Amino acid sequence: MFEKVVHILHKAEEGLLAFLLAAMTLVTFTQVVARYVFNSGWIAALELTTFLFAWLVILGISWGIRIHSHIGVDVIVKLFPHPAQRILGLVAALAGITYASLLLYGGWAQITEVLYPYGIEVEDIPMPFGDHEEEQKLPLWVPYSVVLIGFSMVIFRLLVAMWQIVTGTHTGLMIGDEGKDALEAYADSEAKEDADLFSPDSLKESDDREGPK
Repeated sequence: MFEKVVHILHKAEEGLLAFLLAAMTLVTFTQVVARYVFNSGWIAALELTTFLFAWLVILGISWGIRIHSHIGVDVIVKLFPHPAQRILGLVAALAGITYASLLLYGGWAQITEVLYPYGIEVEDIPMPFGDHEEEQKLPLWVPYSVVLIGFSMVIFRLLVAMWQIVTGTHTGLMIGDEGKDALEAYADSEAKEDADLFSPDSLKESDDREGPK
């Protein structure tokens, strides 16, 4: 049951990130077309794109932790034995949780003590619902709520990573390794070239070019 819930959470996260990227691209494209073709445009497009990009980046932090795409330097860490690597991994995860907790606290304080009580609004994005007789803008706490959502998910992902380290599933925080990925991609391309070179069709074409002996 828990695995099913986590699977649904993963799919929802990926779907939301895909939607944010598509929406940002669509708004930017339509704005360019409207400006250079119809000499028009939507005044709130720039602000909306900025908020969409902020949501994409902040929510993408936890997604990057899940798929191990964040870049890190682990040259020195790998010199230590596995028990020491696990301890360093736990320290790194705790540091990440501390950092995310500070941002989460700061975002909560800003929303609950400033943005929401004083009714601060965005500059251009109109309120999608409500009384349209008065020109109302979207409350600023709505786009800023991504800080609470995003860094809560970061803490959750890091807690999962710590559990994996404690249980021995991983020896440390799994990070992206560009050097390893590049070598594997090069090896795959070389293997594909060799397979194409010695394939039956390639050998037949070579014999046809040489002609009868």
